[in-house]
Amino acid sequence: MTLKLVLPKGRINTKVLKLLSDCGIDLIGDERNYRPTAYGFDLEVKLLKSQNIPSLVEIGQHDIGFAGLDWIQERNCNVEILKDLGYDPVRIVTCIPEDWDWQEMQKRPLIVASEYKHISTRYLDKLGLDYQLLRSYGATEVFPPEDADMIIDNTSTGTTINANRLKIVDTVMESTTQFIANADTLKDPGKRKDIDDLLTLMQSVINGRERVLLEMNCSNDQITSIVDLLPCMRYPTVSKLYQDNGFAVKAAVKKSEIRDLIPKLIAAGASDILETAIRKAI
Repeated sequence: MTLKLVLPKGRINTKVLKLLSDCGIDLIGDERNYRPTAYGFDLEVKLLKSQNIPSLVEIGQHDIGFAGLDWIQERNCNVEILKDLGYDPVRIVTCIPEDWDWQEMQKRPLIVASEYKHISTRYLDKLGLDYQLLRSYGATEVFPPEDADMIIDNTSTGTTINANRLKIVDTVMESTTQFIANADTLKDPGKRKDIDDLLTLMQSVINGRERVLLEMNCSNDQITSIVDLLPCMRYPTVSKLYQDNGFAVKAAVKKSEIRDLIPKLIAAGASDILETAIRKAI
């Protein structure tokens, strides 16, 4: 059963395509092709701007897709979030000219520029500000100080904000890439199974990226101290070496723990240590 998948063009596309590729799903088409052909999974694929994806998934034009949490909330879309991938994190922030006083500004009428009409309205109303909201269509950071008193915009590093002599005075929300589905699609048993299978593949890739496989040898009297040191997904694999001359030990270990772990293993008597990348882990 073919699933209709919509992918974002632009910034968040690269990591999503790499995830799908690592799942064994390859998309074939040049950079101008908005309808690439998918191999490795039964998908009908289309590329669109991230801003449009949540609405189209909500109304059932596509079964599944990837979009930023900011645009899901901006469009007020009723979609099912299946997985927060954590890709391309950004903050939606409030910015004003670097030499202005934020507390004083809140006491007077303000002109606010933003691409995020609904997110901004909810935020500004919550603060109880007297404001006029201007809808921007890109390059929001150039509005102050001549055309707006403040902006509400997304940033990952703050470089563009600083370059335009602005400062961040508040964070409205944080956003990352989400894997989403149409609510009615999930009620279809066949499509639900395919989506669950795809989600399992993605999770296995994500798990694999976080871990490496450690293999080592140790003597008979060192096995307990070695095993006690090893964090792993369940239990390490332990097998006898040739002629019962010690043990071979394998464990899937988080990459973040390797630097501290290997010296401890060596001190405990581990030898012949190998570290291998993991493509998938379930």
